[in-house]
Amino acid sequence: MPSPLSGASVGIESIRTLAFVGPSAAGKTTLAEALLQRTGAIGAAGSIERGSTVSDHAPLEKRMQHSLNASVMHLTHADTRIHFIDTPGGPDFLGQSLPALEAVETAAVVINAGTGIEPMAQRMMDYAASRHLDRLVVVNKIDAAGVDLAGLLAQIQAAFGKECLPLNLPAAGGSKVVDCFYNREGDSDFGSVDAAHRALVEQVVEVDSDFVDRYLNDGDVDPSELHKPLEQALREGHLIPVCFVSARTGAGVAELLDVIVKLLPNPTESNPPEFLNGEGAAAVTMQAEPDPAKHVLAHVFKVTVDPYVGKMGIFRVHQGTVQQNQMLYVGDGRKPFKVTHLYLLQGKEHVEVTRALPGDIVAVPKVDELHFDAVLHDAAEDDHIHLKPLDFPVPVHGLAIGPKRHGDEQRMWEILGKLIDEDPCLKVEHIASTNETVIYGLGDLHLRTLLERLREVYKFEVTTRPPRIAYRETITANAEGHHRHKKQTGGAGQFGEVFLKVEPLPRGAGFEFADQTKGGVIPNQFIPAVEKGVREVLVGGAIAGYPVVDVRVIVYDGKSHSVDSKEIAFATAGRKAFMAAIREARPIVLEPIVTIEIVAPDAAMGDITGDLSAKRGLVTGTANAAPGTVVIRGQVPMSELSGYQSRLNAMTAGQGRYTIELSHYDPVPPTVQQQLQSQHQVKEDD
Repeated sequence: MPSPLSGASVGIESIRTLAFVGPSAAGKTTLAEALLQRTGAIGAAGSIERGSTVSDHAPLEKRMQHSLNASVMHLTHADTRIHFIDTPGGPDFLGQSLPALEAVETAAVVINAGTGIEPMAQRMMDYAASRHLDRLVVVNKIDAAGVDLAGLLAQIQAAFGKECLPLNLPAAGGSKVVDCFYNREGDSDFGSVDAAHRALVEQVVEVDSDFVDRYLNDGDVDPSELHKPLEQALREGHLIPVCFVSARTGAGVAELLDVIVKLLPNPTESNPPEFLNGEGAAAVTMQAEPDPAKHVLAHVFKVTVDPYVGKMGIFRVHQGTVQQNQMLYVGDGRKPFKVTHLYLLQGKEHVEVTRALPGDIVAVPKVDELHFDAVLHDAAEDDHIHLKPLDFPVPVHGLAIGPKRHGDEQRMWEILGKLIDEDPCLKVEHIASTNETVIYGLGDLHLRTLLERLREVYKFEVTTRPPRIAYRETITANAEGHHRHKKQTGGAGQFGEVFLKVEPLPRGAGFEFADQTKGGVIPNQFIPAVEKGVREVLVGGAIAGYPVVDVRVIVYDGKSHSVDSKEIAFATAGRKAFMAAIREARPIVLEPIVTIEIVAPDAAMGDITGDLSAKRGLVTGTANAAPGTVVIRGQVPMSELSGYQSRLNAMTAGQGRYTIELSHYDPVPPTVQQQLQSQHQVKEDD
């Protein structure tokens, strides 16, 4: 595919990067098509309905008619190279949309003028602010019938702050827009442009005292002189520009391109991303310098794995210049790889280039060592540099999964590994206590999409069922345990005796093991065996078959035999002493409590809150979203959410949706604990 960029030589000052984020149906993909078409990157804008858009190119996206993956594109406008990323808007796909924020200077939050501010818009605005990105609000679909754009602007300012000011305003009933930064003349659908112009200039000059004085003395400042204070205002969040557009009709598309080129930051003007050099508490904050002459620092924010093409790593260059045939290291890997091919991406199309500068978003294929969040570099001293981690939501929607054909377990794990490489919000684990392989995602749609990809892309059939709830066990009091393991079988015997104490730890503290024996009552070489026996109980549980957490174990006494003491004897003694101590330490079963956010019609609010209360849930707050829509927040035990989407559909006529995140663990009610313990006892007896 030919590209206007493949032979272009641009400086860093002529590079712009932005990600289109926000709720589903805001029109992000259609807006991307309009921008590509306007600049000649494509001949005609594609259609979501026809499955012909550049960004939604996967077969599953075409069939479902909405974005499931982040898609990277590029174009040129006014001699400026613009990289932009179209992201999915569903909360189930935050594993695709959040990493896009790591690759750009500007987060463009797209809002549907017809539905107003939805929770996902607020969420992405908050995430962008936490990463110190410049933020831009794009109000799309301004041509929709009956929209109150002036009222929507007031809602935006109420939700995101008074610093949200329009750079342009709709005019002629939303059929065009009129600039109000460089221009102060004329009228808009909101009235005089002059008032909006003055509000913008006053907001920008506030960050520079010299311009404040000039503004007060002269009554205005030439906007062309305000580039430096404008970029400062954007970096500090003192200004969040608002642009109006209709991707469908093209109204405001040319003006948005001009805003991107003239007003949004290049890589030298934004807040630099926060890199860390070192590990854990010893890590030191550092900044990459967008200098093409420096050594290379680049960040892999997306990985794709295709059964036919192989693995591709998509990365943003933050420092230095990446060139074809260059050798690069992946994180702390000791063996470099050769950049045999370097691509710009246009959806599924690859455009080969010879180099990439700071600010460029490019891809390298067929490098197995690449992984999400890896830092690529060309200097050995940079092998401990990594980007400050993103705060991803915890995947708690689980599905027990197994191969339909016996003997395919290994292949299933290999395929799941590839899918998890592509999405940091997918997780798979084998639950030893239930002998289940469980895949975790952010919601029902997230997991359904994974299953579809297993079938369609990898031709792999699986069986699924709801997994057991991830209960935990812990203790609530101090106690002691003792066990002497003595076994004589005619030859060499087995002997080990262990005395230990258990203490509860704060929730979430995990497990601690301490050896306080004296005088060699348990020889040093057998202490690891005691800990091994204790850890067997941690995994398999003591009262109900669930992992034990938040407990400290102190081994303080014991006995050994010079001939018969063996590791297996002390492992057995440690395990049984720990079991005895737990049973005396007032053990309890803990259940996962999740924070739930439900978006539903106003009329269903009473039914939803009543249902949550009946399911041992607690409503913590409500808020109005779009007109006629309410957001209900609360906490509820995970065990009560089985089949919740079906119940929510019944209460909202199919219009409700929800997201959950793990909050904490709480004790289960006594009746539930008795039931779980009795079920475990029956299994043990069997």
